[in-house]
Amino acid sequence: MRTFSDDRQLLHAPERELHNGEWVPYAECPSRMASIAARCAAEPAADFGLEPILAVHDAAYVEFLRSAHDEWLAAGRAGDAIGYAFPVVRRRALDLQRIDAKIGQFSFDASTPIAQHTWQSAYWSAQSALSALDAVAGGEPRAFALCRPPGHHAGADYMGGYCYLNNAAIVARRASAMGLGPVAILDVDYHHGNGTQDIFYADGDVFFASIHADPVTDYPFFWGHADETGEGEGAGSTLNLPLPRGTGWAGYEPALGRALEAIAHWGAKFLVVSFGADTFADDPISHFRLVTADYRRIAERIAGLGLPTVIAMEGGYAVDALAANVEEFLGGFG
Repeated sequence: MRTFSDDRQLLHAPERELHNGEWVPYAECPSRMASIAARCAAEPAADFGLEPILAVHDAAYVEFLRSAHDEWLAAGRAGDAIGYAFPVVRRRALDLQRIDAKIGQFSFDASTPIAQHTWQSAYWSAQSALSALDAVAGGEPRAFALCRPPGHHAGADYMGGYCYLNNAAIVARRASAMGLGPVAILDVDYHHGNGTQDIFYADGDVFFASIHADPVTDYPFFWGHADETGEGEGAGSTLNLPLPRGTGWAGYEPALGRALEAIAHWGAKFLVVSFGADTFADDPISHFRLVTADYRRIAERIAGLGLPTVIAMEGGYAVDALAANVEEFLGGFG
C-alpha cells in the first residue's frame, strides 16, 4: 500500500500536557511517527496548499494556529503555548487581544499545546492525507497517510486531543468536491472523533460512524454518545457505537459489523478511515483489550466493503508496539 508522510511532521514536540490533574510528558511524541516510518516505505507528501484546509477550517482559526506561538513568545512567555480559560456558554467570535484568550477561544482542553513547529507539522500532516487522497483518486484502491499530529478531535475552529487540523475531514470534503462520493468516514480510534462529528453533523453529504470508548467514562466525555445521530440535513448520518472499558475482540467485532453495515446501507462510494491503534491492550492512556492480530481482522472486514479508501493515522501511544500494530492493520487490506 502506498504511504505518504513528511519529515516536518516530526518537528512538533511539546514538552508536557495537563492530564488527570498533573503535568505529564506529552504523549503524542515524535517517536510515535518515527517508529512507524521505520517500517513503512513512505513517499514524500505533495503540497496541495491551504485551499483544502480552508474548505474545512475557519480562516481565523488557521491564522491563529500559524501565529499563536510567535504571539506567545511576544507576550514574554517561554516554552509551549497552553490555555487556561475556556468559554462554555455563548462561545462567539470576538476580537480578542491576549494570546491566553485566543487559545481559549480556539481550543477545548489543556492537553494540546502549541509549540514552535506545531503549525508546520500540522500543515504537512494534512498534506500527507491529501497526498493519499490524490493517489486513490488516481486509481490506487487504497493509500495510507502517516499523519502526525493526528486530527479527529479538531473541529472547524478549535483544537484539542493532540489535534490541530482534521485530516480525515479535509480528505472527506475534498473527495466529495471531486465527485468521488457519497463519502463515509469510519473512526476506529479509542477516543471519539468529536471534531469530525461536529464538522459533518448537519451535513448530509458525509456519513460518520465511530466505534470508541464510552464517553461516560472516557475523553472527550461530552460527545460520542449513542443518541447523537446528526441534525438538519445531516439527520441520521452519524452513528456512534460507544463500548465499555475492557472491550476485546468479542465485543468489538459486533460493533464493527454494525458500522460497516450502516456504511454500505448508506450507499458510500468512498471511505476515509481514522485509524487509531490506541485500542491496543497495552496502550498507556486507553482501556480496550485488542491484540496485534485483531488489527488485521478489523482491516479485512473494512476491505470487504470494496471501497476506495484513504487511511489517516490517529492515536496509538504504546510506542514499542505501535509499528507492529499499524503494519498488521495495513496488511489486512491485502
